[in-house]
Amino acid sequence: MTMFAKVDKRLTRLFRRLDSALTSTDEHVNLLHQAWLDRRGQKIAPDPEPFLSPSSEAPGGGLVLRAEPDNRYRLVSGLAAAKDLLGSCPGEGHLEKAADKRGAVRLRSLMRFIEQTGEPIIGCFTTRPAPNTFIDAELYVAPLSSDGRTIDAFLAAANMRQVVTQARRFVPHWRRPHPLLFALEGSRVFGERLAAELELPISPLEERSFEDGEKKCRPLADVCGRDVFVVSGLERDASESVHDRLLKLLFFIATLKTNGAARVTAIAPYLPYMRKDRQTKAQDPLSAAYVARFFETAGTDCLITMETHNLAAFQNAFRCRAINLVAYEAFASHFAERILNQGVTVVSPDLGGAKRAEMFRERLETRLRRPVGLAFMEKQRSQGIVSGDLFAGDVDDRFVIILDDLISSGTTMLRAAKACAERGAREIHLCATHAVFSKPAAADLSAAFIDGIVVSDTIALAEPYRSDRRIAVIPVAHFFAEAASRAYEAGAE
Repeated sequence: MTMFAKVDKRLTRLFRRLDSALTSTDEHVNLLHQAWLDRRGQKIAPDPEPFLSPSSEAPGGGLVLRAEPDNRYRLVSGLAAAKDLLGSCPGEGHLEKAADKRGAVRLRSLMRFIEQTGEPIIGCFTTRPAPNTFIDAELYVAPLSSDGRTIDAFLAAANMRQVVTQARRFVPHWRRPHPLLFALEGSRVFGERLAAELELPISPLEERSFEDGEKKCRPLADVCGRDVFVVSGLERDASESVHDRLLKLLFFIATLKTNGAARVTAIAPYLPYMRKDRQTKAQDPLSAAYVARFFETAGTDCLITMETHNLAAFQNAFRCRAINLVAYEAFASHFAERILNQGVTVVSPDLGGAKRAEMFRERLETRLRRPVGLAFMEKQRSQGIVSGDLFAGDVDDRFVIILDDLISSGTTMLRAAKACAERGAREIHLCATHAVFSKPAAADLSAAFIDGIVVSDTIALAEPYRSDRRIAVIPVAHFFAEAASRAYEAGAE
């Protein structure tokens, strides 16, 4: 459950999300929280002592801080584990002496909040410690009590994940007043990366959910006469369906236009319903065309997305400006560092993706400066059943990259990977722009003959994929930033 509506605005400015439903992306944090729950019992909070001396029953790596007079806090255990969040912490571990003042402020703010509530919490935030580098972080804090009645100490843990982007290839030049950038709930992380690339702040907005399930979303900055970028991922997440997020984005675009926005550019890293772009059975829907009409009716001036399923159908569906980006250059750079002198083949898991595989093969061939092979797998889908066994191309003793626009259930990729393994492939890597990863994919993608999986960050990874070391996530916000900048310049002419 999001807690932004329940806490002081000064606290929410430090975090992009506050959660009391404690499920971390880091298994160690989850184990630490379970140990806290096991020791709490009927007391207000567990005793600090078991966490000061980690044992097999209490996971180590957490921080323990004690509250002192004058609203001061001192780190008494876990100095090594605190370095990622606080840097060095001299002066007997007092927070005010921490090298990373921002990290100390976040930790102190959560502890003060917990002193009032008595319940543990996770705060999520993003920092940019260096150019082209972001850190996605989770900060877990739970109360501790020496006497079982008053909160006098805290258990904390920080899960820091570094993301390195490619070097900037352009510098945006904004006319005054500069465009506004909004990031809807669920897309804040990607929005912050895009904001850093565009050198724009994220403008404030209000999102509310009513008891009957209706939602309200309005800008809190004056949009009259302004150019506006709106970032919203449209994939399903733990709290919203694809339909919820799509309708919320459309309503927000219409709201911007109602309130006088000059031009609205929708940035949807993943655009749903693009797979149904033609009638393959009698009376089939044309969902891709319907979505295009929705955006046009809402008043969208430009839509930017990445790797739509069928480029021709996408371009024909929209009458407003629609930009389709690809991540082939970033994928080629990633693989070129790992292939070395091996023979390489790019495989399309179905004939419909042949053009996509060929475009990527050309990029990879340019990067490697030597020939790259191409292969195809037959695929037929009817009523959810996938069939077809024909395979064309040489993969024997070669480094194989199976490329598709997205991975959902994993069935298509698994079939192609099995076929390559049976034909003697040396290494098999799956590559897709969108990590949709529906529930059955976890089992399908765990096959031993799959050596690696490469996806972009258009969709945030869900559990259990975040802890899978075979999965590499390639950042692509810089592609969207460059496209948004060019769309702005074209519209301003």
